[in-house]
Amino acid sequence: MSDLTNILGSAWWMIVTLGVLVTFHEFGHFWVARRCGVKVLRFSVGFGRSIKSWYGKDGTEYCVAWIPLGGYVKMLDAREGDVAPADRPREFTGKPIWQRILIVLAGPGFNLIFAVAAFWAMLVIGKPDFQPLVGDVSHLAAQAGIQHGDRVLSVNGQPVSNWTDLGLALANAAQAREATPLKVRTPAGKIETHVLQFEKLPPHSSGQTIVDQTGMVPLQRTLPPIVGKVVPDSAARAAGLEAGDRILSIDGTAIDDWHQLVDVTHAHAGPNHVLALVVQRGDKRFTLNLQPRLTTEPDGTKSWAMGIYAETKTAKYDTVMRRGPIAAIPDAVGQMWDITATTIKMLGRMVTGSASLSNLSGPISIAQYAQTSAEMGPAWFLYFLGIISLSLGIMNLLPIPVLDGGHLLYYVIELVKGSPLSDGAMAAGQYMGMALLVMLMGLAFYNDILRIFS
Repeated sequence: MSDLTNILGSAWWMIVTLGVLVTFHEFGHFWVARRCGVKVLRFSVGFGRSIKSWYGKDGTEYCVAWIPLGGYVKMLDAREGDVAPADRPREFTGKPIWQRILIVLAGPGFNLIFAVAAFWAMLVIGKPDFQPLVGDVSHLAAQAGIQHGDRVLSVNGQPVSNWTDLGLALANAAQAREATPLKVRTPAGKIETHVLQFEKLPPHSSGQTIVDQTGMVPLQRTLPPIVGKVVPDSAARAAGLEAGDRILSIDGTAIDDWHQLVDVTHAHAGPNHVLALVVQRGDKRFTLNLQPRLTTEPDGTKSWAMGIYAETKTAKYDTVMRRGPIAAIPDAVGQMWDITATTIKMLGRMVTGSASLSNLSGPISIAQYAQTSAEMGPAWFLYFLGIISLSLGIMNLLPIPVLDGGHLLYYVIELVKGSPLSDGAMAAGQYMGMALLVMLMGLAFYNDILRIFS
């Protein structure tokens, strides 16, 4: 029942997300087209057969369709049929090219406006978050010398005040494969600078691999050394470990948290070396002998593993990102700009091959993230809506025929050559654009499915 509830919940929040954002995007085209004197025949949210439709006093047909993965505004267009003489002044292709460009730009432009509004509302409401305190440390962070309990003050000179800011700054640096200095304050109050060597990451790493290889977890999510799950046919199962056991020490080394458990296991494990684990189970304390097994990680590295998972823990937010209504305006614009720059850089790296195409997400991932953010509260959902709105606007500006960017490309060519492209050239471009769009959507679905089963 819980799986069905999650599926239905994800589907619902995806429909809400895309319904709101697509409506606002298409309203941008609609509003500017009307201001430019173009007759709008249909305003549709969704594709396919209509669920409900009605005509407004302006003569426009308004539709809600069954497939909630987009929408469109159909304008009076001489290329699609004869136009009555009385309607010719309101026909789209007869308008000056600058007006046609404005109409096309209006959709992505309204996505930017919506994102700023969403970020503003998020800041006024107050988005709960974690302070940038480091808990478990591994991989690149451990190699750089970052310690448990350090508070990150800045990344590459950019101040950070919460874990969201920290994650965004680290993602930019990691995708660029640049050595990145982190200024931290230790629990003792000492200011130190450590350098994360992101250039050591494997090429074409996915977003999740980069997160894992960075090796920092919020202190608020530090896990106790309690066994949550024992893998069947594992070293832990053979030794007699059970879910709920608390590991107190390994080979005489006291264990305080899950990260320390992993580190001590790796430090002590070896061929034919049996670890002595002191275990607390209820009121009983006893010793188990366990021989870890050598396993291969997703990135190809070898490690010694017991075959256990940590007990899950609900972390509590300890800071709130909040601004007054006036102060929130420049901060919302700044959020929009930072995320836009990050998205454009990521797309550029994917085109050049320096970033993995596995970073491309589809509707399944959007549905999952939508539900997760909605469960985290209204401020987090607004943040999610702002990010997706920006992504929708940027993706629509790609120079692919059938997208807004493809139409802009046609108009730039028209400006250069002094006349519109031929109908044949535009039709060929539409077919090529549709094929490319289907390929991108197929790749996004493929990535979504891999994430589910990985």
